[in-house]
Amino acid sequence: MTVSGERPAESLGLVLPHEHVMVDFVGADKVARDRYDADEVFEAVLPHLLRVRRLGCRTLVECTPAYLGRDPLLLKRLSKASGLLILTNTGFYGAAGDKFLPRFVLDETAEKLADRWAAEWKSGIEGTGVRPGFIKIGVDPELSDVDRKLVKAAGLAHLRTGLTIASHTGPGRAAEAQIKVLGELGVQPSAFVWVHAQSEADTDLQTRLAKLGAWVEFDGLSPNSVDQHVRLVQGMQKAGCLDQTLVSHDAGWYNVGEKGGGKFRPFDVLFAEFLPALRKLGLDDKAIRQITETNPQRAFARSVRAI
Repeated sequence: MTVSGERPAESLGLVLPHEHVMVDFVGADKVARDRYDADEVFEAVLPHLLRVRRLGCRTLVECTPAYLGRDPLLLKRLSKASGLLILTNTGFYGAAGDKFLPRFVLDETAEKLADRWAAEWKSGIEGTGVRPGFIKIGVDPELSDVDRKLVKAAGLAHLRTGLTIASHTGPGRAAEAQIKVLGELGVQPSAFVWVHAQSEADTDLQTRLAKLGAWVEFDGLSPNSVDQHVRLVQGMQKAGCLDQTLVSHDAGWYNVGEKGGGKFRPFDVLFAEFLPALRKLGLDDKAIRQITETNPQRAFARSVRAI
C-alpha cells in the first residue's frame, strides 16, 4: 500500500526500505502541523527525491511515525511530483525513553492500540484517505513493559491487516525478544523487520534471526559506512542469508525546528558508492537485484504471516 493507493508488490522496482522525509524531535506533547511550512519542506526535499528517481529508485519507504513528524498528505504530494512510490506507516515509537509516545499509550491496552492502527489501515490516516503501508514501532535495547505492549499491539494489528512490522531496534537481544513476543501471538518472524541491525556486532545473531525468517536491515548507509555495509552484506551472502537482507540509508529528514530544516542527508550513497563497491567484489546483477528489489518487495508485500 503506497500513499497513492495499492500497487502490485513487483511494481515497486528498486526500493529504499528505510528513509525519512521530515522529522520533528520536539516530543509527542508538542508536535504539531503548525510547527512547519509544508511548502518549504516540499521544496527542500523534492530535489533529493528526483535525484534518486533518476538513479533508478522506484519506491521509498518513509519511516517517520506518528508524533515524530508523519505527514501523509505531504508524502502524497511529493510522490506525485517526484514519480516515486512512497509508503507511510501506522504505529507508535517507544524508543528514547518514551519521549515520542502520547500519554494515552501508557494507559491503553495492546488490543486498543491495535484497534487504532487497524482503523488507520481501514479508513486512512487522520481523515486524509492515505492508508499505511506498514507498521512502524520503536523499542529500547532492553524491552520495557510499554515496549512489549507496542510489540504485542503490532502483532495483533499485523494479524488483522497483513502489514509488515518494522521496528527500530538496534541490539539483537531486543530483536530476539520481539520475535518471541510475536511468536506467542502466532506471528511468523517473516512479518518482522529488524531495523538498525548494523548496530549488532554479533554477525552470527544476524544470520540466525535471518534463518528464522526475519528481515535483517542494514540501514545507516553513508559515505563513512560503505565498507562496513559491504562487509555485512558479504557476511549474509556467505551464510546463505542474502534473501533476508535489506539495505538503506536512514537518511534525509528535513528537521523541524532547525533553520531551513538543517542539513539534509541525501539518499544516493547506495547508487554512487555502495552498489559499485559490491560489484567490484564480484556480486552479480542477480544478487544486486535480490537485495534492492526482490527482498524489499517481499518484505513489504501485504500478507498475514501467521504460524
